[in-house]
Parts: sequence; C-alpha cells; structure tokens
Amino acid sequence: MNNTPLPLSVAVVTLNEEANLPRCLESLQGIAAEIVLIDSGSTDCTPEIARKYNARFETAAWNGFIVQKNRSLDTCTQPWVLFLDADEALSPELATSLKALFAKGEPQADGYWLNRRTWYLGAWIWHAWYPEWRLRLIRRGAGRWGGIDPHASLQISGPTARLEGDLLHYSFRDLQDHLQRTIGYARTAADSYAARGRKFHWHQLLFSPWIAFAKHLVLKQGWRDGWRGWLISAIRGIDCFAKYAFLLERERGGKSL
Repeated sequence: MNNTPLPLSVAVVTLNEEANLPRCLESLQGIAAEIVLIDSGSTDCTPEIARKYNARFETAAWNGFIVQKNRSLDTCTQPWVLFLDADEALSPELATSLKALFAKGEPQADGYWLNRRTWYLGAWIWHAWYPEWRLRLIRRGAGRWGGIDPHASLQISGPTARLEGDLLHYSFRDLQDHLQRTIGYARTAADSYAARGRKFHWHQLLFSPWIAFAKHLVLKQGWRDGWRGWLISAIRGIDCFAKYAFLLERERGGKSL
C-alpha cells in the first residue's frame, strides 16, 4: 500500500490543545492531503504545533459546537472530510482501514462510522463507553453538522458504512476535569433546550438521571470496567440531573421556588 496522501481533509476544532494536539496530528501523518484547524483563540502553543505539522490554521470566534464544526467543514477543500477532536487519534488499525478504503477506488458510501475507544483515569474503557460509533468521515457536500449543542452530530441522507479499527479518545485529564466539563456541557444543553422552546417537566429531573445511570452501569455493562465504570455511570446521571436543573432554573428566572 503506497504512502500517497488520501484525497482527504481532516478538520479539527481547537482551543488551547497543546497537550493533545501533537498526538492527534502525528496519527495523521502520511494519510491526509490536508489538515484544517479552526481555532477559537488559543493562548498556548496550539498555533506553533499546527505549523509544525503543516496544518492550515485559521481563527474564528466561538459560536457553539455546531457552528464551529460546520465552519471547519466549509474550510476543507478535499473530496472527503474526516472530523477529529484534538483529544482523539487514529489507531494503527483505523489508519490501515482508511488507506484500504481509498485503495479500492472511490468509496461507495457517503459516510463512514468510526468506533471510539476512550482512555479514562489510566485505563481503556471497554464497556461503559464502548462500543461508541460516531459518524466522522463523509463525502464533502453529502452532509452538515446538526443536533443540539453541545452534542453536535453529523447528518447525511446517503448510505453509510463502518470502518474497522478504533478512534482513540483521550478525554479527561482527571476526575475534576470530567466533573467540570460535565457541568459545563449540561448548562449548554439546557440553554439549547430553552432556545428551542423545550419545557421543563418534573419527571425528567426525578427519573432521567437514574435511567442514564442504569443504562451505562447495567445495559452497557459499565460494572465490568470496575470502579471507573461506576464513576462514569454516576457522572452520566449527574449530567442528566444538572441539565434539567439548569433548565428549571432558567424557566424560573433563578428565583426561589
């Protein structure tokens, strides 16, 4: 299999990602014809790292996950676009699958799902967050980012398929980082719900957190990940509780009940 770069743009949205970005960009060497970074104001070494790896670096004010990801899509020039977060990297098996996909000629599907595997507190998570299939590779022009911030999702109407190999995800530095980001995402989700006219209901606050907890611990067998699985499941419940609590606060104007 030759080392000619694929007709592929890789789009990455960044903000102060000097700790993660080298690993991400290193995994793309010899694969992508173009790497596009859309940055929302990094003050660390993110720009220098981008230049080191010959990535196209552009800055744009932050207007939410969906807007920023679509901006990165519009900046890409290659026929195919692969979306990565800065804390993700291609596994060797996934890199091989990508090369094999294009070695057969023009890919038949319009989009491809990648299975994401997460490194959490010193170990790979094989149950609570796995398998986690994400649509990340699309034919340019076949789709756009949609959904509700902060949980943006690629939306296409054409056929899709799956690729072998894992997308490696180095998500949280530690438990504090996990909890802080969870609360931030929950607030963003509540704001998105309110902007779309979605109303608070008490049953969401009372039952949804327990359902989310049980889904990750029991249905996805998070208990098999040991204490990490229990933490993941519990924080998923916290996320769900906080999201609806923020929505309640927003509806009541922050006033006491």
